Amino acid sequence: MNNTLHLLSGGAAQALVTRLQDRFLALHGDSIEPTFGAVGMMKDKLLAGAPCDVLILTDALIAQLSASGQVAAGTERALGVVKTGIAVKTGETRPAVSTRAELKAALQAASGIYFPDAVKSTAGIHFMNVLKQLGLDQELADRLRTFPNGAAAMTAMAKSTETGLLGCTQDTEILYIEGVDLIADLPKEFELATVYTAAVCTGAKAPESAAALIGLLAGAEAAGLRVECGFEG
Repeated sequence: MNNTLHLLSGGAAQALVTRLQDRFLALHGDSIEPTFGAVGMMKDKLLAGAPCDVLILTDALIAQLSASGQVAAGTERALGVVKTGIAVKTGETRPAVSTRAELKAALQAASGIYFPDAVKSTAGIHFMNVLKQLGLDQELADRLRTFPNGAAAMTAMAKSTETGLLGCTQDTEILYIEGVDLIADLPKEFELATVYTAAVCTGAKAPESAAALIGLLAGAEAAGLRVECGFEG
């Protein structure tokens, strides 16, 4: 009997999962029904009773959900570290952003700044804190444009007819969207390096198939693809 696996995942893993769906179907005959979004939103969906076989969230959230019984202990597999970076629209000038002063100047010069939800998403929460540390959260308030997740933010930025835009989200979400380019990671003092982990949900209808999917996502066969998608070992 073929299964349809329900996956709840942070947007950081969208490219990786999407590119392995056909491979998983060929290997196991099972399909994947994924939902991607801000990690806080995915956690809320799980706790509200959404069907879930496989969960991909930050390592810290997976540990919390394992402790509270929503994740099957011992099924956790790290996919890698994801950093957060700055993006411009493809073909546009790439401002220097490697130091605190350069990043501040680039943000002040931007006509609009695109990033994910500042309450529920890992990168959005972090970037809003960076803006506050730079003293720009109020100064640039009318230029801040938030979206449910990083992929949505980058898609909107790519489609915008405006020039001089900047975006900030996780590298995996920038690399996944056509029309935007990753220009650099955040300066070292503002670095956000997040470990993403996959695990089987305790309510999984097909736990063996769920474990097989995690094995594919985290295993040796997909090592090169993980790097290509923005995960670091």
